Amino acid sequence: MAAAFFNAMADPKAAYAVSAGTQPADRVHPEVIAAMREVGIDLSGSVPQRLTPELAESAAWLITMGCGDACPFIPGARTEDWPLRDPKGLPPDEVRAIRDAIESRVHAFGTRERLW
Repeated sequence: MAAAFFNAMADPKAAYAVSAGTQPADRVHPEVIAAMREVGIDLSGSVPQRLTPELAESAAWLITMGCGDACPFIPGARTEDWPLRDPKGLPPDEVRAIRDAIESRVHAFGTRERLW
């Protein structure tokens, strides 16, 4: 959700986000697809991918979601952890609350970093 919001807000010539995880699911969870569709973002064609050194080698930032002490380290990237729940299997209202918190954090991040 964070990468989708970021890419919807940012000038693609200035910055873009890639979504990846240390233990990615086989697919984007249906409850996430439904919640994002409600705000006009279609994730139905998205495929989760593993965070690899090659994928992250040009990253300026690594934003993680609630991984705490298990957060990955990417040399050269600044890091920030957003302590948010995994929306997998949660009821729609809880997924919406997580979605809205992510959107707010993405907007604040982009504003702070002067990306928009």
